[in-house]
Amino acid sequence: MSPRSASPVVIGSERSEVGLPAAMAILADGGSALDAVEESLRRCEDNLADHYVGTGGLPNARGVVELDASVMVGSTRRFAGVGAVKDFAHPISIARAVLERLPQHSLLVGDGAELFAEENGFTRSDLLTEESKALWRSALEPSPESVEGENTRARAGDQHYRKTARELVECFAPHPGPWGTINIIALDSTGELVVGVSTSGYPWKYPGRVGDSALPGSGNYADARHGGAACTGRGELSMRAVGAHSIVASLRAGLGPAEACLDMLKDAATLPDEFRAELRCLALAPDGRHGAAAGMEGSVYAVMTTSSTEPELHPRSVL
Repeated sequence: MSPRSASPVVIGSERSEVGLPAAMAILADGGSALDAVEESLRRCEDNLADHYVGTGGLPNARGVVELDASVMVGSTRRFAGVGAVKDFAHPISIARAVLERLPQHSLLVGDGAELFAEENGFTRSDLLTEESKALWRSALEPSPESVEGENTRARAGDQHYRKTARELVECFAPHPGPWGTINIIALDSTGELVVGVSTSGYPWKYPGRVGDSALPGSGNYADARHGGAACTGRGELSMRAVGAHSIVASLRAGLGPAEACLDMLKDAATLPDEFRAELRCLALAPDGRHGAAAGMEGSVYAVMTTSSTEPELHPRSVL
């Protein structure tokens, strides 16, 4: 890939601030966007205060934590993802291993993803912390906060989801004993653009449910010619709207990053969904321009450049 004049930049969804400094340290030292995305998301997956990713993520209806993650490289549009992974703390690294060590495949789920992780030296660990276990037991009651979002207000769809989740939990034996998907998009000094996504998915989900975070075009899409995009929130809506790809297509058509994100949210808003909840997105263009959008006021995304001393929070455009 030919050198670019644009400086490296990395952006992330809410709560990516834990990992972005590590990403920018790699980028500022001339490192790759792929290394930056993986390392920053690993920091997020290890953040025990975050109950939407990695260790401490909120479990499914059986009380088991299942993780999804994916990575996409913009120059080649090579993609790799893993879904419904249990007992491994860094699904983003497993996804990268699929990308590099199993090029004949792009997506592994469940037992197969865990077998691959074990064969490639990843260590098993207990993902369900005492705090996330307590949250699983207590948080199904009606609440003014959304189920899958960034501490936003609950909508009718959130309350309906809680009701059906309680019914689902009652069908399974209980386990003996701030959340939301994280997106990170990095542009390095060579012009490479990489998108990474990691999540524990909808809390109290049906076992085996895989959301948009593990799917190319839905939760994750990168094309170095036009830009990269990723989504958080109501993954089922993003899958139906092919959210991340739609945003990159709009970038290709000449829209700015924030405009492209808003355009996708407008389209998703037309889809009927009795479980409708917050859907958010962000995008990064090859020239370093960035933007994001959400359905509610007050939401932000984080940005770092080579001149940043810490992540800078920018407001998302509001639908």
